[in-house]
Amino acid sequence: MADMTAAPLSTEQIRDQYSEMVHRKRLYGGLLLVLFVALMVAGFKTADGRNAGSFGEGITHVFDYPAEVLAEASEKLSEMPAHLVHFFPALIETLNIAAAATLVGVVFGTLLSLLATHGMAPSPALIPLFRRISDICRAIPEIVIALVLIFLLGGGPVPAMIAIAIHTAGALGKLFSEVNENASLKPVEGLESVGSSWGQRMWLGVIPQVGPNYVSYALLRFEINIRASAILGFVGAGGIGYELKNAMSWGQGRYDEAAAIFLLLFITIVAVDQLSGLLRDRLIHGAKSGANT
Repeated sequence: MADMTAAPLSTEQIRDQYSEMVHRKRLYGGLLLVLFVALMVAGFKTADGRNAGSFGEGITHVFDYPAEVLAEASEKLSEMPAHLVHFFPALIETLNIAAAATLVGVVFGTLLSLLATHGMAPSPALIPLFRRISDICRAIPEIVIALVLIFLLGGGPVPAMIAIAIHTAGALGKLFSEVNENASLKPVEGLESVGSSWGQRMWLGVIPQVGPNYVSYALLRFEINIRASAILGFVGAGGIGYELKNAMSWGQGRYDEAAAIFLLLFITIVAVDQLSGLLRDRLIHGAKSGANT
């Protein structure tokens, strides 16, 4: 119990304690900054030493490859429409991978979030377990999961979809659980009082409250998964990324194809970003206006 008879601190003592605290904070901040700079310098020297050429020599040629790609694409500009049509099915495959992975990730992310939220989980003792599962799913990069699955299942879109879905479930499970914390538990308690099952309580008492935010996060994740599915194509997971890898590997003579693939990806990502942003604004603002009324 605190000693209520202790004499109050004087103004000078308060000023001295504050100055000491500020000095200590600046000292710790300075030490962390020095440590960070030292690690950056050491890491840069290590990476530069293991590189085939020095960073100083290579940085001057950073725009050489884009210049070669654009030069060949401009020379074969008349073939660009044919390339766009040729690689469009690969783009559709990439979109399918992203969409399927997002859908599966949303389902399992929703389940993980509900099982890891206080007041909603059917077994509070297992909340830490489901939170750690969510942490593990989002901690492992998609490309690592995809490489393991390609070794087990062979190349193709299925390993890419599973890898992205696992990472998506972990990421959305974390985001959804934060949304769940702000949901009212009164509908859940009312449904429980009339004998509803856990699934009915979640579906009728929680999902209607958090649904707009869930969809907003899912759309944002879909944008990320499009880029992830394109990147996974470089390790043999199919889609337009695989076609881009082949075009870049063959080098000059197929740079016009690489430019066409880059153009398709750019247009698709921008279009999906604009469309999903519009839908997210409508969902969030519509939900807020509906709650206000």
